[in-house]
Amino acid sequence: MSTIDEQSTAAHAARDTGPDEAATAAAGANPALVGVPTFVIGSVALGLYLVGFTWASSTALVGMLPILFMCTGIGQLVATVWSVRIGAGAPAAIFGIFTGFWLSFAVLATSLGADWFGPTSTDTAVATGAQETFLLTWLIGIVILTLASLRLPAMFTVLFVLIDAALLLVLLGTSSGSTGVLFIGGIVVFAFALVGVYLFFDALGQATGGKPMPMGKAIIGG
Repeated sequence: MSTIDEQSTAAHAARDTGPDEAATAAAGANPALVGVPTFVIGSVALGLYLVGFTWASSTALVGMLPILFMCTGIGQLVATVWSVRIGAGAPAAIFGIFTGFWLSFAVLATSLGADWFGPTSTDTAVATGAQETFLLTWLIGIVILTLASLRLPAMFTVLFVLIDAALLLVLLGTSSGSTGVLFIGGIVVFAFALVGVYLFFDALGQATGGKPMPMGKAIIGG
């Protein structure tokens, strides 16, 4: 009965609400309002780490891990659950994938110094191999996401391609021990963070009554 009553109330509210108000309400129920800004914050922290902002990787790592666990990881998880609750399958898939990425990255970074899964703090070869496995796995995963999402507006394709490029550069930099390649990877991380800022401006703008920002045509079906 409660479901029927809620549906009846919603129907009356829809009749009493103009199309503009209804559109604003729909835009306000957007998981991107949580998922995108928390993604951007984690990306900025990662970019600062890769470019050597503090000149000490251990110092940057200590500052980055709380952000990845308590902001980005949780934010992606909240956005995933929100998407599932409103029946938004594509956003649920995307935010779910990035929940896995950010939380697993935070666990990896923590475990490398704490020897959770092996002697990574004392054996450089083990630590490097672990990072290479992680980066290659996620590179493959995000490339698959990129190809599977080509029906989305082009801005999302740009975002995913930049993430692919960053993962590839960090993988190459880790394998070769090149801080220069890692630095370039950090710049690419900042680039996809800027795309995330654009997406957040669009989502929050629509949620507060603004018009959608240009997103570009989809590569497939656009």
